[in-house]
Amino acid sequence: MRAIGYRIIDLIVERHRTLPDQPATHKESPPELSRRLHEPLPECGCSMDAILQQVLDDVFSNCSRLDHPRFFGFVPSPSNFIGAMADALASGFNIFAGSWISGAGAAALELVTIDWMRQLCGMPESAGGIFVSGGSMANLTGLALARHAMLDDRTGGAVAYLSDQTHASVRRALRVLGFLPCQISELATDGRFRLRVEDLAAAAARDRSAGKRPFCVIANAGTTNTGAVDPLAELSRFCRDENLWLHVDGAYGAAAVLCERGRALLEGLESADSLSLDPHKWLFQPFESGCVLVRQGALLAGTFRVLPEYLADIHRGAEDVNFGDRGIQLTRGFRALKLWMTIKYFGLEAMRKAVVRGFELAEAAEAEIRKTHDFEIVTPAQMGVVTFRHSRAADQEFYRRLVDGMAAGGLAFLTSTVLRGETVLRLCTINPRTCEADLTQTLDRLRELAAGMIGSG
Repeated sequence: MRAIGYRIIDLIVERHRTLPDQPATHKESPPELSRRLHEPLPECGCSMDAILQQVLDDVFSNCSRLDHPRFFGFVPSPSNFIGAMADALASGFNIFAGSWISGAGAAALELVTIDWMRQLCGMPESAGGIFVSGGSMANLTGLALARHAMLDDRTGGAVAYLSDQTHASVRRALRVLGFLPCQISELATDGRFRLRVEDLAAAAARDRSAGKRPFCVIANAGTTNTGAVDPLAELSRFCRDENLWLHVDGAYGAAAVLCERGRALLEGLESADSLSLDPHKWLFQPFESGCVLVRQGALLAGTFRVLPEYLADIHRGAEDVNFGDRGIQLTRGFRALKLWMTIKYFGLEAMRKAVVRGFELAEAAEAEIRKTHDFEIVTPAQMGVVTFRHSRAADQEFYRRLVDGMAAGGLAFLTSTVLRGETVLRLCTINPRTCEADLTQTLDRLRELAAGMIGSG
C-alpha cells in the first residue's frame, strides 16, 4: 500500500509542478479512445504500474486541464493541492458523512464550514446549509426548498421567474421538480444583461390576475455568459413585498463576497432565501464541491427528512445532526473537509487576494484586447469574465473554427457563447496562477489563427 500511495502522490505533485508546460486541453476521437480502452472484463489482476500508466496515457491525457493557467473556457476550476490531499484523506479513511452515528466528526466539521460560508455571505444565524456535488444539485436543492416552503409541494398553477441569462441547471431543476415549461417565466434582460425588476413586477401581476401562483424568483450573482449580477437588493425587496421566494444562483460569483469590490457588486446577496455557490470554482476546490445555503436552516430537514424503520437508530439523539436528513443524498462523502483544510492552511487573506486576482486578470485581458484592431469588446470585464468579437468576422462557423483551432494547438482553451443572437468569444480568468504573459500568449495566438482564417477565405 505504501509504495502505491507514494507513487500516486508523486504523480499528483509532478502534475501540479509541470502544469503550465502541459497542453491546456487535448482529446482523441471517440473511436480512438474506444479502441484504446475497450477490453474484456478482467478475470485476473495486473500490476499497479501498468494500471497507472494506462490511466496516465489513455485517460488523464485526454481530459482538459481545468486548472491550467491558460484554461479560460466555461468557469475554470483552479483547484489546489491541499484540497486534493483532503479528498485523498476523506476517501482513504472512507468517511460516511450522512449521519451522526456514522460520522459525528465529519458532521461537526461540516456544520463549522457551512457556518463559515454563512458568515461570508452575510446571512443570519438562522441560516443553514449543506455541501453537495455542484451548482446543479445546489440549485435543485434550493428550488426544492422553495417548492416545499411556498407551495407545500403542490405545483399546480405555480410560476417561477428567471432571466434569459439564467443557467440551464435551473430549468433542469424546475423540470425535475415537476414544473412544466409554461410554469417558467423567462424575462428579457437589460443592456447589461441583468433582470429588470419592473418587468418582473409586471409579469407577476399579470400571472396573478390570470389566477396563477407566482412563488419564486431566481436571480443571478454572476452569469456564466458575462459575469452580470442582477440587482439583488432591489429584487429582495420586491420578493419580500410580494411574498416570493428569492433563490440566488451564485455558483461561481457568490465567492466574490470575499473582496471589497465583489461585496459591492453583490449587495443584497445576504437577503436571499436560498443561495447556491460552488467552492470548486472561485474558492479553488477540486471537483466536486458545491454548497447551498438557506435563510431558515430548519427548512432543510423539513423538506427532505424521511424516517424509515431501518434508520430508527440514527435518530435517537435529539442533538445529533444527520446531513442525510438535510438533502437529497443519504450516502454522501466528506465534501466539507477539503474546503475546511484549504481555509485553515491558506487563510482568508490569501484566498481574498486570489479572488481579486480574477478581477484584475479580466481587466488586463480587456485592456489587451482594446489595444488591437483585430478584436473589439462586447461586454467589459466583470466578475472575472470578458466577452469580445472579431472586428471583421461575425458568422458562427468562424468562431467555431477559431475555438477548435485554439483547442487543437493546446496552448490555451477558451469558448464562445451567444449574446443577443450574436456569437462572441469569452474569457473567464478566475485562476490566480494565470499571469499577464498567459493572456498575451493566448490573444496573440488567437489573432494569428483569425488572420490565417480570414486570409484563406
